[in-house]
Amino acid sequence: MLHTSYIELSKKALNTNIRFLKTFLKEGTRYSMVIKANAYGHGIEDLLPLIEECGVDHFSVFSVAEAMRAYKVKKSECDLMIMGWIDNDELAWAVDHDVSFYVFSVDRLKAACRVASGLNKPARIHLEIETGMHRTGFCEDELPDVIKMLEEFSGDVVVEGVCTHFAGAETISNYERIQQQISTFNRLCSWLADRGIKPRYRHTACSAAVLNFPETAMDMVRIGISSYGFWPSSETRMTHLLKQKYPEDPLKRVLSWKSKVMSVKHVGEGEYISYGSSYLTNRPATIATVPVGYGYGFSRNLSNLGHVLIHEKRVAVIGSVNMNMMIVDVTDLNDVQEGDEVVLIGTQGDLTITVSSFSDMNNSLNYELLTRLPKHIPRYVLE
Repeated sequence: MLHTSYIELSKKALNTNIRFLKTFLKEGTRYSMVIKANAYGHGIEDLLPLIEECGVDHFSVFSVAEAMRAYKVKKSECDLMIMGWIDNDELAWAVDHDVSFYVFSVDRLKAACRVASGLNKPARIHLEIETGMHRTGFCEDELPDVIKMLEEFSGDVVVEGVCTHFAGAETISNYERIQQQISTFNRLCSWLADRGIKPRYRHTACSAAVLNFPETAMDMVRIGISSYGFWPSSETRMTHLLKQKYPEDPLKRVLSWKSKVMSVKHVGEGEYISYGSSYLTNRPATIATVPVGYGYGFSRNLSNLGHVLIHEKRVAVIGSVNMNMMIVDVTDLNDVQEGDEVVLIGTQGDLTITVSSFSDMNNSLNYELLTRLPKHIPRYVLE
């Protein structure tokens, strides 16, 4: 094993998730899989071909850098959409490569029009509308200027989509805010339509919105975290499992993360483990070192909190998680050896360590741990 850990990607799990999520969509709704943040840590280059094999032909990224990576490995017939950062200097690349992108400010719209006019090739844009998230998007009072500019550059711009993003569709306490956003979006889409803006796609729904507010699944959906096998929140998971009475969780984890035992040693009672004095042995102990630390995405906040699987048993992380290593207590296991498999995320025997369990332990999100997984960790595909 050249690297200190490796990631396995399950094509079967990915296909199961996509098929399940498509059951929430009406006929004709396009499924765009969000692959921002290195495909939520799964690896853009490794996962994108698998997604295509599962029948998805549209991908959403955040930045032009991610789009460039995806463009190199995607099939020519698949579409790319940039939802966030693209410097004006890179607009020409997007236009020239038929990559669509969000436009959420007058300056961006002006730049897109100028670039498209210079290339003599229309820019494929998605107008992002402010509906209550208060992050990016055209405010209502800006829309008349947008219409005027679109009319002026009518041959240089194709309004492929009109979109918005919901402020917390994963939590029922945001219900009234989401309903207000839906109402605002529909009203502004009607206003735009009356002025000739009738896009191919109206899209608002992420994973949480598809699952909790199915009426938001319009012409296209942008599904990220659930495609990878994770519910947007524990609340969403329990609502669906109880309401639908699924015999088992219909979402399957695509990613497993594994390493190996680097060393084993015996430590007496009353000894401090690792840096500082956060863990003191209360009995003679056997400890194993695993060559993964916070430098590889295993949060330092999991010091004395995290668990891994060895010999099909759950063992505790003890002491401070180091940059490159962690220490686990294997006192109650029999004959742990150097080279034994260590499961950081995934299943070993009848036990599973989920990303959610990490999140519960250190008050973070599924998304946060996944996206911290370094790009250099090798990914291997399992059928």
